[in-house]
Amino acid sequence: MTITEQSIQAALKAVVDPNTGKDFVTTRSAKNIRVSGNDVALDVELGYPAQSQIDTLRAAIIAQLKTVPGIGNISVNVYSKIVTHAVQRGVKLIPGVKNIIAVASGKGGVGKSTTAVNLALALAKEGASVGILDADIYGPSLPQMLGIRDQPEAAENRGLEPMVAHGVQAMSIGLLIDPEQPMVWRGPMVTQALTQLLTETRWRDVDYLIIDMPPGTGDIQLTLSQQVPVTGAVIVTTPQDIALLDARKGLKMFEKVGVPILGVVENMSIHICSKCGHEEHIFGTGGGERMAQDYGIEMLGALPLDMAIRVQADAGNPTVAAEPQGRIAEIYATIARRVAVKLAERAQDHSSKFPNIVIKNT
Repeated sequence: MTITEQSIQAALKAVVDPNTGKDFVTTRSAKNIRVSGNDVALDVELGYPAQSQIDTLRAAIIAQLKTVPGIGNISVNVYSKIVTHAVQRGVKLIPGVKNIIAVASGKGGVGKSTTAVNLALALAKEGASVGILDADIYGPSLPQMLGIRDQPEAAENRGLEPMVAHGVQAMSIGLLIDPEQPMVWRGPMVTQALTQLLTETRWRDVDYLIIDMPPGTGDIQLTLSQQVPVTGAVIVTTPQDIALLDARKGLKMFEKVGVPILGVVENMSIHICSKCGHEEHIFGTGGGERMAQDYGIEMLGALPLDMAIRVQADAGNPTVAAEPQGRIAEIYATIARRVAVKLAERAQDHSSKFPNIVIKNT
């Protein structure tokens, strides 16, 4: 039987990417199909980082192609390509940054910063170039969580070089001041400081910049969401009704300024006793799921109330770095992949491909 490109595409339609829920032909991931006699070679381009998934995906594709009658040698090259996706209208992109993900909550104390840090580390672990910006001027926690003790250096052409910890580029006002110095600034000063930290840090080819947003939905948060080119937002909450009330306000704020919501992460969803193994929903149950259903968004994942998460973050060695093969690190990894897939499904930004038009008098 003669092997054709059409027969290869038909076989590929039967292989579903578990991360997207779609086959590789529908998503146009299968590219450059080359048939030489009975031998076949092709590329599979993923729009999300998937270093831990590539071997499994390649094996599944090869196994399916082997069912094609008469097929010979099979060569499948699976790789990731992260592109820039669309942001709010009229907001300029940040040099050196492809996509910005805002991690937000309506209130403090729900584990937002811990989620942001572990999300950044999980994306980096999957092969992406990742940065994280601590946008909480009043209570910067990033230096402690990432174990950064040094101060950033000034770049040659103005600005600051980001610090690097656990393979992630990082910047925080906490890196520039004494840890015990309170920031007694009014809103406009805070907004200006954040804008400078974002735009004057020399981010180096970052696929995803995670912004750990300050809690609340006031002037600072609104200004940030209007002026920062955010590709998508992740809402962090606990199952508690009071936390959900504020989380819904945070979601509504992003909707008002045209920032898509990528999904909800529920922290402290369940506590498992380290002594007896008893499971207890201390902060309630099903809150994140209800919120996701009410707004038609995705429930990205639920994390337990686990002392190890707190201890590791306090020690500057977050869970994804401290126990990369552990159960909780895998939950963070799954959330990170879902966030990246959701971004990959969004429209691309082509503004950088258009030439600048300059009008001169002649």
